[in-house]
Amino acid sequence: MDYALLLSTFERDHGHHSWPRQRLLHECLRQAIRAGTLAAGTRLVATRALAAELGIARNSVLYAYEQLAGEGLVVPDRRGTVVARVGPELVPEPGPEGAPARRGRPPAALAGLSRRAVNLRPVSNGASDSRAFVPGVPDLDAFPLALWRRLLDRAWRGLDAAQLNYGDPAGEWTLRLAIADYLRASRGVVCEAEQVFVTDGSQSTLDLCARACADEGDTVWHENPGYGGALAAFRHAGLAVQGIPVDGEGMAPAAQDWQAHRPKLLYTTPSHQYPVGSVLSLARRLALIEGARRTGALIIEDDYDSEFRHDGPPLPAMQGLVTDAPVLYCGTFSKTMFPGLRIGYLVAPPDLAPQFALLRAQSAAAGRTAEQLALAAFVTDGHFLLHLRRMRRLYRQRRDALVAALERHLGRIATVHGASAGMHLSLRLPDWLPDDAIRARAREEGIIVNALSTHAVQPATPSGAYRNGTRNAPWNGLMLGYAQVPAEAMEGLVKRLAAVIHLAAYEAGQRGGERKKCAGKPALVG
Repeated sequence: MDYALLLSTFERDHGHHSWPRQRLLHECLRQAIRAGTLAAGTRLVATRALAAELGIARNSVLYAYEQLAGEGLVVPDRRGTVVARVGPELVPEPGPEGAPARRGRPPAALAGLSRRAVNLRPVSNGASDSRAFVPGVPDLDAFPLALWRRLLDRAWRGLDAAQLNYGDPAGEWTLRLAIADYLRASRGVVCEAEQVFVTDGSQSTLDLCARACADEGDTVWHENPGYGGALAAFRHAGLAVQGIPVDGEGMAPAAQDWQAHRPKLLYTTPSHQYPVGSVLSLARRLALIEGARRTGALIIEDDYDSEFRHDGPPLPAMQGLVTDAPVLYCGTFSKTMFPGLRIGYLVAPPDLAPQFALLRAQSAAAGRTAEQLALAAFVTDGHFLLHLRRMRRLYRQRRDALVAALERHLGRIATVHGASAGMHLSLRLPDWLPDDAIRARAREEGIIVNALSTHAVQPATPSGAYRNGTRNAPWNGLMLGYAQVPAEAMEGLVKRLAAVIHLAAYEAGQRGGERKKCAGKPALVG
């Protein structure tokens, strides 16, 4: 720490040239400690040495240190003086005599940010939380890590010097071939390897779609409620986001939406809607494709966890339903393998693939050759399909245990949606039970859930309004991820969650006398 610079900067910024040096030093050190410039545990320079460095009397330094100690900002010990651990400055602090009061740094600290950065919503991606019921995180303990290490080692040993250079921005050819073969056989996607582009995950894919296929101000349809990562990508690209309601059959646009909000892009998660879990019906899939063709729009089909279908046969992708469907097909290995892999993919229509290749060449950070080659081997050697079969069995067992526990403990007050596929389901609550408050209280009990209301794209129409003959009420409830929760733990966890919800229901009844008596078990929707 350069104390001379610290002191001169303080004097310049505050203009206290007439103050005695001992007071000036005290105020300077006081501000530095409160602001965190001198962090807790920092050992201050000895009084004699600091006096010599600043060219002032040692008594002036002693005075400053004694004042700081009296305020609890420093603590003397046998080896000198140490900055104490003090709380952050969150409230207005009285300044020196004649100086205006200093205030907490936000919002001044945000003055240099764009509106989109200031207005970002907090998100939880599971990176620091592995507790129930964090959505979107697979069972990482079940991944064949030893096998993956061997494949990585083999890939590294096979590299030559040229492959240490920047790779193909579209992705390693062997991986693109492997992905195309897998998608044709397992998802009904009509594609060749030239149409496949390897990305850094879902967010990277959505950013690419937004930049490649829409201009600033164009309209994009987004499921409401919907995936916040897609919402962020579209807003970052300057697109006008139009929320389209979701019901038990998925995205439900009305005829007036096609006329009043003509889209350039349509974003949907048809195999397992995020966050509600609805499965987009075949009739609506075909209607969306026809509407997109009629208006010249492109559909972004986010197939993020379609591999985990628990009830009935796997559903084919929208992309392959009709010939030359106007669909950008997106997938990821974050859910099927592990999030830290950071590899996703995009299948572009054949006539757009050359322009996507040019865009990737100009903007993609090409590399990670060994990881892509190892993944290609994991897929082509049959390990990927074997891993998927194991995970399907495991996740189905956990889904069954969760649904059974929800029926026992919350059957009279909540409805289960979206349990037929994926790694999460949603629990719809009555409108008079605020889901975000329940989410906060559950977190205090060590249970992590997402509130469906926080995934709203924009305010829904008034609760009394009707759309397509159905009530367009906002979704109120909880999103429960079960992939990483052992089946034997479901009963106890749901009991604790149910206690939180029943307490909230009791308190709501006490406040307004509006407690509803909901009968029956939760229905499985979607």
